[in-house]
Amino acid sequence: MQAEFGAPSLVFNNAGVGGAGGLVWEATQKDWEWVLGVNVLGVVHGVRLFTPMMLAAAQDDPSFEGHIVNTASMAGMLSPPNMGVYNVSKHAVVTLSETLYQDLSLVTEQVHAHVLCPYFVPTGISQSQRNRPAELANESAQLTKSQLIAQAMSDKAVGSGKVSAAQVAAMVFDALRENRFYIFSHPHALGPVKTRLEDVLAVRNPTDAFEGRPEVAAQLRAALRTA
Repeated sequence: MQAEFGAPSLVFNNAGVGGAGGLVWEATQKDWEWVLGVNVLGVVHGVRLFTPMMLAAAQDDPSFEGHIVNTASMAGMLSPPNMGVYNVSKHAVVTLSETLYQDLSLVTEQVHAHVLCPYFVPTGISQSQRNRPAELANESAQLTKSQLIAQAMSDKAVGSGKVSAAQVAAMVFDALRENRFYIFSHPHALGPVKTRLEDVLAVRNPTDAFEGRPEVAAQLRAALRTA
């Protein structure tokens, strides 16, 4: 491929699945292997394959400019409850991307890293189980109460998204033109990120994820605390 087309100038590491929701201790080893295998290692493989190609092209051509965009999620900036496996995978993509940015800055000014953190975008991600490999399927297809709730909440949230994938793509290209590292599809959703960072800096316990919607927190707790 490289011999025929040369090094890519734009790389989008976009693989992602959204399954395995529910209370974090209820996720199986296969849940973890599936989600981390796609969401984390999918990006890792892209970084390992394409970064050396782009660096070699930059060394050969002073006019070459490359961009690597890793798709994470707002879940990579937050830690909402009942979706721990997904959160872990997307936090990993954020820190991988931040490290890639720092590493690239040590060796070149021609290849740049970015991380995309979408909020709720109407895609098929809430139905990711349809693409789960048979060898990573759980022995039992029965879901726990928390997993059923997580699936219902994911379906509703993703389905209610008002920003399309095409609009997000346009935002990405705007960010590349500005060489902006963090790319957010919904800047208005950054309030909880600010709160989380303030929690860290103040060394205080994490703020309730549903602080602004106490009725949702009450419903969720009631559902999970009943036998």
